[in-house]
Amino acid sequence: MQLTVAEENARSDWLEQFDPRMRLMTALLFALTTVALQQISLLILILFAALLVAWVTGISRSVLLKRLLAMEGFMLVLLIMLPFSIPGESLFTLGALSASIEGIQRAIQIVLKANAIVIMLMTMIGTLEPVVLGHALAQLKLPEKLIHLFLFTVRYISVLFDEYQRLRMAMRARAFIASSNRHTWRSFGWLIGMLLVRSLERSQRILAAMKCRGFNGKLYLITTNCWQMRDTLVLLTLSLLCLFALLLDQTL
Repeated sequence: MQLTVAEENARSDWLEQFDPRMRLMTALLFALTTVALQQISLLILILFAALLVAWVTGISRSVLLKRLLAMEGFMLVLLIMLPFSIPGESLFTLGALSASIEGIQRAIQIVLKANAIVIMLMTMIGTLEPVVLGHALAQLKLPEKLIHLFLFTVRYISVLFDEYQRLRMAMRARAFIASSNRHTWRSFGWLIGMLLVRSLERSQRILAAMKCRGFNGKLYLITTNCWQMRDTLVLLTLSLLCLFALLLDQTL
């Protein structure tokens, strides 16, 4: 059944009620637990749990499938190659190659883990605004230089892309047509070099402008994030569930 726009917005607003730091820690805890699990039955449950969270939070199915398909190509190669790479009890042979049961099990484990983790990351972190994500990382006491680099990248990556577009337009204005020859590769090399040079010049102008406004190497992050009781309850509940999953994985 198709959801209305109002229902999708309500689901998205429900997720926005939680503190971004809780969403970051939830995704990290889920990922670490999923990586540690070995039982395929538990990994299937974990995958369904991630899909359930994605459905409850109202993430677009088209966006979810589009991003998962980008990963499934690599997973397909893994499913084909890994059974022939891990020694063990042979399931079938293909010429001089032998596919082991242990290799197939390992490939299935990796595919289930990767899909579950990516779905959860897309749901809990991928729906955060980049600036909000940067502020949340800063509140979690990550290195300041890393936060500055992330925020500057978010701010100026579109500026660099516009610069690239102008350089490509200048090449097309001079009748440049890309092909597989030495002239094309040399031209693209000059394009990348010029983009780096202009990026450096722009960064120097930006730094000079920031110093004129009193920049002293420190960014003062203004945020309204407030940790509430519901964030503690969600994180505590997930911690107990993860602990239970790890203990169950050891007993099966």
